[in-house]
Amino acid sequence: MRPEQIAERLAQRYPDTFVAREEVTVTVEPEALLATLEEMRTDEELSFDWLSDVSATDWPDRSPRFWVAYHLYSTAFRHRLRIKVGVEENEPRVASVTGLFPTANWLEREVFDLMGIVFDDHPDLRRILMPDDWEGYPHRKTEGMGGVTTRFKNGAFIPPVDERIGGGSS
Repeated sequence: MRPEQIAERLAQRYPDTFVAREEVTVTVEPEALLATLEEMRTDEELSFDWLSDVSATDWPDRSPRFWVAYHLYSTAFRHRLRIKVGVEENEPRVASVTGLFPTANWLEREVFDLMGIVFDDHPDLRRILMPDDWEGYPHRKTEGMGGVTTRFKNGAFIPPVDERIGGGSS
């Protein structure tokens, strides 16, 4: 099935469906996430049987602030689909999908570690990349960019990105 055909089929049930750059995206409410993923996996004409990635984006000036994206692939038909859910800033939580897709285990841990989004009922939700005592979530846009001062042999130096004049993470 071509992306346009997949989108047309899904738009009947999921009105917030679109195609961009030949990729189909469906946006659902967080409460509908598990049922939607289950449907995509078990529908014999779609057969999205592999969760290839879970990612998140941060939009500090928007509501919802965070968007979690589930990237699905059909090994039988070789087509792709993205399911997105918006997550509010004041309670950044969404259901874990590890029961449907075991690969979500480490993928959700990475999103939790770097963005601070909690995946309810995850079997082992703890940091995976950052030290256990790390404070904050480095991929949020409100975090400083950090870096280290670069010193050159002639005595010149370049300060970290967020300390440069006219730069920063505002």
